Amino acid sequence: MTDTPSVALLGTGIMGSGMARNILAAGLPLTVWNRTADKARPLVEDGARLAEDPADAVRGADVVITMLGDGSHVLDVMRSAAAGLRAGQVWAQMTTVGLAPLNDLVAFAREHELVLVDAPVLGTKGPAEAGQLQIFAAGPSSARVVLDPVFEAVGSKTVWLGEKAEEATASRLKLVANNWVLELTAAVGETLALAKGLGVDPQAFLDAVEGGPLDLPYLRVKAEAILTGHMSASFTVDNGAKDLGLITEAARDAGVRLDLAPAALERFRRAADRGHGDDDIAGAYYASFDE
Repeated sequence: MTDTPSVALLGTGIMGSGMARNILAAGLPLTVWNRTADKARPLVEDGARLAEDPADAVRGADVVITMLGDGSHVLDVMRSAAAGLRAGQVWAQMTTVGLAPLNDLVAFAREHELVLVDAPVLGTKGPAEAGQLQIFAAGPSSARVVLDPVFEAVGSKTVWLGEKAEEATASRLKLVANNWVLELTAAVGETLALAKGLGVDPQAFLDAVEGGPLDLPYLRVKAEAILTGHMSASFTVDNGAKDLGLITEAARDAGVRLDLAPAALERFRRAADRGHGDDDIAGAYYASFDE
């Protein structure tokens, strides 16, 4: 392997496409695969090689990155890639998969003698495109030299959380961080929905908290999306519901009673059932109204 590791990226959706362009901009050889090939094809113009299948994508790569929908999707794709994998290959698993599904990925990595790094990311479409993701990583120190140029390309900060991916220290932190993000998103939507229902100008609420301890940039971003109706997804309602499901499951298994996360999960699912699953997570706002 050279100082410029070759990378196979499996999954070029909202997050993966931005990551791919930053990997290419860093001068790293990149092969991409996506279940819907048309979503990956524009990356060829930026210098990526488009693989026909996952096995073709990972064959010969120094680093394999999975950025897919959920744990079962990751496992299915990696099983399809098995013929192209080799012992000692570094696998950076960057999808938010939660805790229980990670066990199946750990078992797969052991079966194929892969060096697994549990590396979920904090950030959405904008940070992915800007190379400003925060990476929570856990895995053998031997993998860090290989991964450093890749993580530097896609992220602004990497927090290493131990040597053992199987301990899920990175995925645990990711669930805690996403719990904050998603509950906050639900609170913004519910507050603006209440303002609408009570005949209060939402801007009056925003002006009332402006500059004080109750104000924060995230409130402004999601309030703007709701008030303008611009719901182009940085992170979708469907994915928010998926992560809230992982959060509530992990809390239950840990003996922790959560009240807000299950309520937020119900809101996100209701918004998705009403046709807003592909909207930005701000679209959970629509769960407050009968449509």
